[in-house]
Amino acid sequence: MNSKTRFASLLAGVAIIAAACGGTAATPAPTAVPATPAPSVEAPSVEAPSVEAPSMAPTAEPLSGEITLWHSYGSGGGETGAFMKALGEITAHNKDLKVHVVEQPFSDIFSGWNTDVAAGGGPDMFIAPNDSLFSQADAGVLADLTTALEGKLEGWSQVSIDGSKVDLGQGAKMFMVPESLKAVAMWYDKSKVATPPATTDALLAAVTDGSVKLGIHQDSIYFNFGWAGAFGGKLMDDTGKCVADQGGWADGFAYLKALKDAGATFYTDGNVLGQDFAAGKINVTIDGPWQTANFVKALGDNAAVANMPGSTGTANPLVGVDGWYLNPNSKNLDLATKLALQLVAAASEQVMTDQAGHVPAAPGVTINSATVQGFADQAAAGFPRPQNKQFGSFWGPFGDAMNQVLDKGVDPTQAVTDACKLMNDANGL
Repeated sequence: MNSKTRFASLLAGVAIIAAACGGTAATPAPTAVPATPAPSVEAPSVEAPSVEAPSMAPTAEPLSGEITLWHSYGSGGGETGAFMKALGEITAHNKDLKVHVVEQPFSDIFSGWNTDVAAGGGPDMFIAPNDSLFSQADAGVLADLTTALEGKLEGWSQVSIDGSKVDLGQGAKMFMVPESLKAVAMWYDKSKVATPPATTDALLAAVTDGSVKLGIHQDSIYFNFGWAGAFGGKLMDDTGKCVADQGGWADGFAYLKALKDAGATFYTDGNVLGQDFAAGKINVTIDGPWQTANFVKALGDNAAVANMPGSTGTANPLVGVDGWYLNPNSKNLDLATKLALQLVAAASEQVMTDQAGHVPAAPGVTINSATVQGFADQAAAGFPRPQNKQFGSFWGPFGDAMNQVLDKGVDPTQAVTDACKLMNDANGL
């Protein structure tokens, strides 16, 4: 497949993939980054800000030069402040480093990057989940970091290392500097739910009797992937062929319908779900660590996290890896790599772990929060997001199947059978 065809295919899949972790779009405003089609907000350049010196000063070599980076932390909750503090501590110790920080809506960050880089421009680096790592690497819009990172990630979580690699037929290559692990888990309000339901039967019974007011995302199949594992389901075999029709997935969809019939609230707007949990209108939900700052601000110590309930199997939500991607067009590739490594090192990650609820990929980071430890435990039981072409065909068919079961009462077995066939047909299997 030639590069133009690969890029067209990449753009076609971005909208589906981005739905996995979408959030509120930032307010459009002019940006200093040229040729950016996506609306963006540029924060002031970070240049030796007057922040208190951190207790652990970075020991890496001094950085000098100018970097433009993108993030979408404003779309997912209260992560922006923690990130700006971590970055500020780095620039405070690197007086000759100037960083232009541009905030992008999560819904636009992949498409904006892909378009700019394919046209020969774009920022030096951006941070995002590995939602579209395979397709972006295949399209040639990410720098190969294999050589640059050799020997630099000793002790990093193996899941984070594996989640940063793509095999395009010449062996697995590193296309990302891993920062943190993300998987959804069960948030609950301890003031209203003293003991979180540990099994699917217990959760259904609590929703039925009203002791649990459950809110479930219906805005993306991403949030509900783990229910199939709770019933022993498997999505693909080792060849990438969909085998969801062989068990577990239909049970997971049937369980979601049972929860809805029992009184659970299903949300097609994830922002409203987050607001309702923070306001106490629901007291249990399945959501990610990006909600930590918002939920803890609203509920204090009553905001707690537990693993998703299991049944005949263990619930296994998708485990994604957030990390820094670098622009193959960048004239500052070496500087961007060094900055990324400082941004994911222990000193910076301690800030992101303590203040943004990130599950660190780096060694030497202490998890001081029961909430963050809960997400670390859930990630350990989760299913690493596959980095192959076949998985890209999962989102549309299975998202539609979930909605058909929940909204139209379609038989779950038939819905899964049809979705699996569509996925395999798209992959020529």
